[in-house]
Amino acid sequence: MASNTPIYIIGVLDNGSEGMTPVALAHIATADVVIGARRTLALFADSFAAGATQHDIAQGLSKVPVWVVEAQADDLNVVVLATGDPLCHGIGHYLMNKLGNEQCEVIPNVSTLQLAFARFGLAWQDAVIASAHSKDAGEWSNKAGAEHGLYPLLQTVQNHSLIALFTSPENTPDRIARMLLDAGLGELFTMSVAEALLTDDEKIIRELPLRDAAAAHFTRPNIVVLQRITKNSLPVFGLADTCYAQRKPDKGLITKREVRAVSLARLQLHADSIVWDIGAGSGSVGLEAARLCCSGYVYAIEKNPADFAIVQQNRENMAITNYRVQHGKAPERLDTWPDPNAVFLGGSGGELAELIRLCLSRLKTGGWLVMNFVTLENLAQATQTLKEENAQWDVTQLQASRSQPILHMHRMAAENPVWIVCAQAMAKPTEINNE
Repeated sequence: MASNTPIYIIGVLDNGSEGMTPVALAHIATADVVIGARRTLALFADSFAAGATQHDIAQGLSKVPVWVVEAQADDLNVVVLATGDPLCHGIGHYLMNKLGNEQCEVIPNVSTLQLAFARFGLAWQDAVIASAHSKDAGEWSNKAGAEHGLYPLLQTVQNHSLIALFTSPENTPDRIARMLLDAGLGELFTMSVAEALLTDDEKIIRELPLRDAAAAHFTRPNIVVLQRITKNSLPVFGLADTCYAQRKPDKGLITKREVRAVSLARLQLHADSIVWDIGAGSGSVGLEAARLCCSGYVYAIEKNPADFAIVQQNRENMAITNYRVQHGKAPERLDTWPDPNAVFLGGSGGELAELIRLCLSRLKTGGWLVMNFVTLENLAQATQTLKEENAQWDVTQLQASRSQPILHMHRMAAENPVWIVCAQAMAKPTEINNE
């Protein structure tokens, strides 16, 4: 029968018993089974009861609940030693999910993050807490995407100004710095590192430029704080056409701001939307969608080699990290993309009807397909295909004019008219059970 005695999950720091309350020390001294990292167990070796069993977490996190259950079956007192606050990116949450909250009692210590901010002399109520304790996926490169273990951290940094970071043996401060440099964020942040807190090797490094951090070596364990020093000067929505590099024959090949604004509005984006951008052109719609979907991702494809290079240039110039463009002609490669919440079709490469059918079949429930056309023929083919697919659709004709100087006055110059076609797949009728 399991013991009624709770499992004590106790936060410890590298100053050992000096940083502990009498209550916590008493639980450690009377424990029959003690579980912790080798370094942590060594700190309290003289405090354990004679004959206490010790388990090293390095043998595998999944073994910890097994050791606990086995000890409970023998009516033994169990203590798990965790670093700092066990409920702040620590083992506490994991064990409570496995064993049940009623089985666990947490005795927290000062979080190592809290201690690091105190060393830096920084207020931390506005900090976003992140962890690099992901599966080691190696160094980040600009060819990586949402599948890389460090991608969530990159998005956290992209969207916040003060980040507190738990590092790992693989994902070290220098690797994090190199990732931010590769992503185009190198001039926007500084890195502060607290090394080996509360040990003889403690070292506090403040506001290191990322280029210096990328080439440095840091003593473990360490805590990183990233501070934004330069705010993004671009607006969240409605970027000027001149913000984008463009391939220019007579006029820039770009979805103009007025059309782009309406098209983005009709995509009905959410922060976590998955977006397809087919026929990316200069990338203006997809890149602006990526900035709006800060927790989502945009997958783009462009068949023209010159435009493909320009899209990559625009992505790098804007340091957008949740956007990937591929060189190819749709519908090739679309089968490797996740199902979208929204699709923007800016160019079809002669495969318009096939692409409409494919997009409608892949869109998630409630998702929108938004298309831009400048020719009557493509408009007619699109609406005919939508009728054949029994889709719900509507068309908006947008005719914008922009002021142009003429002598000491201004006149209005008309832009080309654009048809914006918006469509959703028809909801499937609910099946009725006639039995």
